[in-house]
Amino acid sequence: MKRTFSLILIVLFVLAFFVGCSKDLKADDNVVIEEPNQNNEDKLIEDEKAPDTEAIPEETQDIDPKEKIDLSLKPNEAGQIMVLMYHNIGEEESEWVRTAENFKKDLRVLYEKGYRPISLKDFVNNNINVEAGYTPVVITFDDGNQNNFNIIEKDGEKIVDPNCAVGILEEFNREHPDFPLKATFFVFGSNPFRQRDLLEYKLNYLIEKGFDIGNHTLDHNDMSKANEPDKIQKYIGEQAAFIEGIIPGYKVNTYALCYGGRPKDKELYSYLEKGEYEGNTYKNIAILNVGWDPSVSPIDKAFNPLAIHRIRASETKVDGVGMYDWLSVFDKHPERRFISDGNPDIVTVPKKLEDKVDIEKLKGKELYIYEE
Repeated sequence: MKRTFSLILIVLFVLAFFVGCSKDLKADDNVVIEEPNQNNEDKLIEDEKAPDTEAIPEETQDIDPKEKIDLSLKPNEAGQIMVLMYHNIGEEESEWVRTAENFKKDLRVLYEKGYRPISLKDFVNNNINVEAGYTPVVITFDDGNQNNFNIIEKDGEKIVDPNCAVGILEEFNREHPDFPLKATFFVFGSNPFRQRDLLEYKLNYLIEKGFDIGNHTLDHNDMSKANEPDKIQKYIGEQAAFIEGIIPGYKVNTYALCYGGRPKDKELYSYLEKGEYEGNTYKNIAILNVGWDPSVSPIDKAFNPLAIHRIRASETKVDGVGMYDWLSVFDKHPERRFISDGNPDIVTVPKKLEDKVDIEKLKGKELYIYEE
């Protein structure tokens, strides 16, 4: 009897277990187990990759480049620019000779006072690219004497004489890379720099380094004594053709007047600018005087590229209008000095000088007038 009762209890327990499981399954009948699919995986990946929209700044419009110009530097691109005139580098200082040490001093003073060289061609074309707050300066040498550019032999190699003008400029540029290798050498005759066997080497070397070669006529001709168109065109045209024949693709289009002389007949002035000799044409974009004062800005109404003023880079017999005299003037009157805005595409001028600006001379640059 007891055994029968025990079996009944076991059976009832087993039945109760299965009934409970069945109830659990029914209770879960409405639960849908969603299997993974490609769409859900893509959404998950997208969610993981989605950037934090709060961290992305709103797009801003391009800033007007004029707003980046530092007006506290008092930019004045209608100011004056010194075009320096050198001749010789020699052992004894004189009216037309600068010693190597004094030339080095000149470069050092210019650098420390915030002057930076630009090419004559860039000056004339109003293509002035100088760091903001600094002033462009144009360096020129007349005559093309050997002390301007001398090559010496050392251990069987050609090297630039460290005491010639080119050597000094190159060394200063190595020490001060922000003082560019920019200068124009006006040469005359068939033997520029007076080392005939190195003529081709020298002229091409200068151009490759970023210097320029200008015209100083065939025989250092004084144009005040030239009274015929044919003579003027020969003096300029033959010399230009000679140099261009040595430097492939180079155009000689700047000219420094010998002795500052111009034809007495003003009707002949046009031949200083352009002409032709034996089928070779020339056209000068710049003609330089001997000079005694700084040039006006290339955007100034008074600027004449065919009569550019120069300053004698000397301390001997300069009559109070030499390089150091003008440096002193600019130190005392910085408002007279060209001060770059740092943007070569914008010409920045204080309001008080607006009337000096010739819009056509901007050469496509934007004019920015500001109140001081």
